[in-house]
Amino acid sequence: MTGKDSAGAPTRSKHAEIARASSRHGAARVAEKPISFGPSLKRLLGQLKPHRITLTVVVIMAAVSVAFNVIGPKILGRATDVIFGGIIGRQIGKYVPEAHGMTAGEFISSLGQAGHGGDRGKIVTLLQQYPDVIIGAGVDFHRLGIIMGWALALYACAALLMFMQGFLLNTAIQRSMYDLRRRVSAKLEKLPLSYFDGQPHGELMSRMTNDIDNVSQTLLQTLQQLLNAVLTVIGVLTMMFWISPLLAVISLIVIPIAGVVAGLIGKRAQGQFARMWKATGELNSQVEEAYSGHALVKTFGRSQAVAHEFHDRNEELRRATAKAQFVSGLIQPVMFLLGNANYAIIVLIGCLRVAKGQMPLGNVQAFIQYSRMFTQPITQIASMANLLQSGVASAERVFQVLDADELSTDATGTLPATQGRVVFDHVHFSYSPDKPLITDLSLVAEPGQTVAIVGPTGAGKTTLVNLLMRFYEIDGGAITLDGVDISTVPRTELRSRLGMVLQDTWLFGGSIHDNIAYGRPEASETDILDAARAAHVDHFVHTLPEGYDTVIDEDGSNVSAGQKQLITIARAFLAAPDLLILDEATSSVDTRTEMLVQEAMANLRDGRTSFVIAHRLSTIRDADLILVMEHGDIVEQGSHSQLLERKGHYYELYQTQFNAA
Repeated sequence: MTGKDSAGAPTRSKHAEIARASSRHGAARVAEKPISFGPSLKRLLGQLKPHRITLTVVVIMAAVSVAFNVIGPKILGRATDVIFGGIIGRQIGKYVPEAHGMTAGEFISSLGQAGHGGDRGKIVTLLQQYPDVIIGAGVDFHRLGIIMGWALALYACAALLMFMQGFLLNTAIQRSMYDLRRRVSAKLEKLPLSYFDGQPHGELMSRMTNDIDNVSQTLLQTLQQLLNAVLTVIGVLTMMFWISPLLAVISLIVIPIAGVVAGLIGKRAQGQFARMWKATGELNSQVEEAYSGHALVKTFGRSQAVAHEFHDRNEELRRATAKAQFVSGLIQPVMFLLGNANYAIIVLIGCLRVAKGQMPLGNVQAFIQYSRMFTQPITQIASMANLLQSGVASAERVFQVLDADELSTDATGTLPATQGRVVFDHVHFSYSPDKPLITDLSLVAEPGQTVAIVGPTGAGKTTLVNLLMRFYEIDGGAITLDGVDISTVPRTELRSRLGMVLQDTWLFGGSIHDNIAYGRPEASETDILDAARAAHVDHFVHTLPEGYDTVIDEDGSNVSAGQKQLITIARAFLAAPDLLILDEATSSVDTRTEMLVQEAMANLRDGRTSFVIAHRLSTIRDADLILVMEHGDIVEQGSHSQLLERKGHYYELYQTQFNAA
């Protein structure tokens, strides 16, 4: 349903305005307080629970891959020691020829205690860091080759494991996003019509597409890096403390500083990203509304106003995005600054320790690599904060849809074969608790009767059929179909007995044939053609180049409004429902076609209980029962002639309409 009486629920234009206003107010509320990052992130990660086995394998692969990468610098440090130690051994061999062929340990022992002072003492202190050096032999390239081979093998295995880890993780994430889209789609089927009345279509579409896509991209770009970063930090810290506790403690100083900086910037960025995605939804809503009604915009010369509104919303989105990206973008350069400062301090202290013989050069080289490996994942974690915050903000918007109140639990009863006796028994209903619309309404529609519902705009005419279709649930009383309370049977089963033709037509992007067959997909070609002829679709279809295979545009612009209405009527013919609801079904057709359709409608209504909402009273003269509604109440009922004789509300409506004509 797209249009309702203004006294109860808003019409389409009022819906749009209310939705835009609520959207604007919602944006202000979201921006005023930060999003619940922790709980939302936990819930987002919970979407991956069905793939816990795959994720366990991913974690194991990540741990092994990181371990290989962490061991690599230490092995390369050994290679540096082989080169540097060989150079030192060759230089010593030049000055002490008798030491040729000795290991560093044998040479130190030969010097004796007396050799530990002066220059020779410095040589001894230096050689103690390279005990495997052979004096005078130079660089041991055989040993160096073995070490480098191990290093290359470890890095190759780490790369292979990282590739497999990424493949498995991406598979798990994509399947989780598939499940999330499926859940949201299923959720939309369970939401009441009132939810869609209060949501701009573009806003809802943005949550279904942009936000879920952003969540997917966030998980793809952050999970693997975060996992590797955390494991790398643990592994690197272990190696750093093993090599030099002093340098390790110096390196750790950067962590609390980085944490405080990232926390301050990240907290500021959360609200900015909430504004950004809210502005994105508002812009999508405005674009969807403007372009779906572009003909109306052109007709009333509102193109410039729409363009200005788009410019304002686009500018709002630009400002929100710029602020969000600027604030979150501060994290990475600040982390780089801290990392470089830490790196410089480590290099200085390490070189001094090598010069004093307190540490081999290879260990310093390895530690410098570890310091880079240590600050890099911290920087990655900090720089991914903006992605993570953006993804969590989008996830919250999706979760809001999943958490929306659903329709009341559907009944499990059955609806027997119906004759079409409909009874409204003291029905009460209101769209808003503080604004009652229908109070104590009772009526009886006998099987086969045509019940016409008339009244001014906002009287509650469409609301009446909404309640019969159970698009809304009544607040009190009961509605029965052949004595069965419709609230005790499943909505799907109830609606399968009812056919509806609305004033606002709805056609999907497909052929005319498929749009008619939508009413009964299993129908034969003969039945489809019979329905088309009965609704006078067959005549104009043959004037189209592709006939029944003519594909209707997404917005139905390649067929006229009247032709679209006829197609929807043919769809109702094909469905052959037990009860028929016609909401201004002929309002878009010309007078001659209306007469033909009215005749066809009479045939369709024959033997079926029908509810006809009409503004043109000439179309319902032959109705068995005419209900005159005002402010949600039935103020008069009877046949056309009876109501005219009473000279009440119906008489006034009739005279006003025909005098105006």
